Amino acid sequence: MKRLYLVLCALALSSFALKAQEAADSVMVANLDSLHLTSSLPDSVLVSRLAALNPYFSLPFNDIVRNYMVSYSEKQTASMKRARSVSAYYFPIFEETFRRYSLPLELKYLAVVESKLNPTAMSRAGALGIWQFMYRTARAYGLKIDSFVDERMDVERSSDAAARYLQNLYSIFGDWPLAISAYNCGSGNVNKAIRRAGGKKDFWSVYPYLPRETRAYMPAFVGMMYAFAYGNSWAADTLEAYVPERVDTFEVHRNLHLGQVSEAVGVPLDQLKDLNPKYYNDVVPGAAGTCILIVPEEWSEAYMAVEPDSLYSHNASKYLSEQVVKDIAAGKSAGGGSKTCYVVRKGDTLSHIARRYRVSVKQLMTWNHLRSDRLSIGQKIYIY
Repeated sequence: MKRLYLVLCALALSSFALKAQEAADSVMVANLDSLHLTSSLPDSVLVSRLAALNPYFSLPFNDIVRNYMVSYSEKQTASMKRARSVSAYYFPIFEETFRRYSLPLELKYLAVVESKLNPTAMSRAGALGIWQFMYRTARAYGLKIDSFVDERMDVERSSDAAARYLQNLYSIFGDWPLAISAYNCGSGNVNKAIRRAGGKKDFWSVYPYLPRETRAYMPAFVGMMYAFAYGNSWAADTLEAYVPERVDTFEVHRNLHLGQVSEAVGVPLDQLKDLNPKYYNDVVPGAAGTCILIVPEEWSEAYMAVEPDSLYSHNASKYLSEQVVKDIAAGKSAGGGSKTCYVVRKGDTLSHIARRYRVSVKQLMTWNHLRSDRLSIGQKIYIY
């Protein structure tokens, strides 16, 4: 099986400058409701452009909507250029998924608001992946999360889950602005806001009663849709780090460690990790069912030239001994190692701690004998 992709996301995993820019963007966006941004265009042009957007998602023009339109199209050029450049890879995947569920294709812009199209993005609350799924919601929509795999970082699987989630939310509210708001804060909070608004079901009526961080969500979505429609003067950033332009995918039917692939084929290990982020402990668990391995296209011939038996047996005693596999399945980290004690702070979640130490939620729960994912400030979490 072979499929060519455009891959431009690895830089987001390793660039300090990118993280600094995203942090600055987040601070600015969080305060947009209290700012008045200046634009190079008169309001009359912004109003006419807003009116031309998809009526399912457009909002009446006001200072809040205006700020997001201006911010995403004129003020956040570095991060927006980056998102626009990687959209050539991600948007076709989103659109194919939304067509399958008869959903508006414009919903693809939610992923830009959520993660700036970074498949390994994690929020402070522990939401993970390009669609920013929390652990419980991900499991409810069938995403696999275990000691080996976290499908919240699988773009195709998480996009399918996001489509089903959005479809369900729209069936509840019958209104896309409210459904989109519920994607951010949950249907319970939106229903509560509707009750507090006297039963009114339009966005601006419930706006004052939504959680503070959710109030900005729909205006941000409209601002993002506007920026992609009218930001045609953007140019792609120059990517200095190695980023493969195309990749191939291969089926894996036995357990395979990324280290084995790196050594037997020659592919740099960091490239394999960046392209296959959903595999915890760098193990592709093919023995449990067919898995997909992504390899830079320039290494495809070298990968296919290695005999399968030679690939799977290469340093298997080091990477995939029977004990290593059992330890991972039982929730223990591969290769053993010393114990680390993490003290829970305000805002921490198991997902956040798991991502920080590159382990799974299941492993943390097993190591610490936890029956739920609820944490208390000051609680000690051990990582092995």
